[in-house]
Amino acid sequence: MDEHIYPAEEVHQQQRHESGDTVNATAVLESLKGTARGLGLWNLFHPDDRWGSGLSNVDYAPLAEVMGRSIELAPEATNCSAPDTGNMEVLSMFGTADQQEQWLVPLLDGRIRSCFAMTEPAVASSDPRNLQLGIVTDGDGYVLDGTKWWTTGALGDTCRVAIVMGVTDPDADPKRRHSMILVPMDTDGVVVERGLPVFGYHDRGGHGVVRFDGVRVPRENLIASAGDGAMIAQARLGPGRIHHCMRAIGMAERALDLMVARVTQRHAFGSPLADKGVIQQWIAESRWRIEQARLLVLRTAWLIDTVGNRAARSEISAIKVVVPRAALWVIDHAIQAHGGGGVSDDFPLARMYAMARTLRIADGPDEVHTMVVARQELG
Repeated sequence: MDEHIYPAEEVHQQQRHESGDTVNATAVLESLKGTARGLGLWNLFHPDDRWGSGLSNVDYAPLAEVMGRSIELAPEATNCSAPDTGNMEVLSMFGTADQQEQWLVPLLDGRIRSCFAMTEPAVASSDPRNLQLGIVTDGDGYVLDGTKWWTTGALGDTCRVAIVMGVTDPDADPKRRHSMILVPMDTDGVVVERGLPVFGYHDRGGHGVVRFDGVRVPRENLIASAGDGAMIAQARLGPGRIHHCMRAIGMAERALDLMVARVTQRHAFGSPLADKGVIQQWIAESRWRIEQARLLVLRTAWLIDTVGNRAARSEISAIKVVVPRAALWVIDHAIQAHGGGGVSDDFPLARMYAMARTLRIADGPDEVHTMVVARQELG
């Protein structure tokens, strides 16, 4: 991080600005990938040593936090960025040998990227039973019709495949209506309509609105069995939420560092800002909010490692609410300590805030996770 990532941040932003390309990798990011791979810092997220590092969730969590301190560069530079990590886990857990050879291997090598198409614009996707995209059997294949959005990564030139969740049997039990299927992005009928900004920022790979118009794929592209979509989604999202939360803690730590540096350098009303009681309150509360959040995430990671996603469901939901709120509190006060500079692009805080704010919605909104925890306690 100190030798390679932080010095590259300004170069990365300059290259994005000069090229006008906000979705594809910059030259410095591609260079960092080669450096990371040469150092053995590659696929650290994957717990299976056949595919990745062999690290447990507890082992990986602090590494994800450190990478979260430079959220735009470090995760992708080490091939540990969403949504590819979740898609690689799905393929390694549920993919056939042919699916793994065609898609998992190049993803692990970093030769291609992928996207995950689940959320839909026409329904409240926080309840997956609402999803409407159809995956209909037709001869020796399936035909997809529908629209997805917030399909992260879909706009990048190297995005080659989407994992799409849709309805294969609308009359089945709600937990068995949906399936997941692999759709190459160059398939006829796949239309990436536009990218969605986040508070005006365009993230790497973009967040695509993707339309599927009579998209035909072979039967062997189905992942696992028809009706397994909900089960696969839960298997995918548990560890993914750990990753998101630890990266958010890394952002909070970076924000606290920036706040401390700023208030020791700036003077107002006769003394450094750091001498003001209100500023000291912000710093102290930032520290304990970060520590509380980190400990809860590490406990959740330990539970996933020892008893699995299902048994840790309440804790997974808890961190998904607690951590973004903690990170946002710290980032917001760091912005305040920076004054006008905090809301500018001269510092990374505004972009960090935008990223952290999406985590209160992405992978399930706070309200759904709150319901999960409450029901667990009531039970």
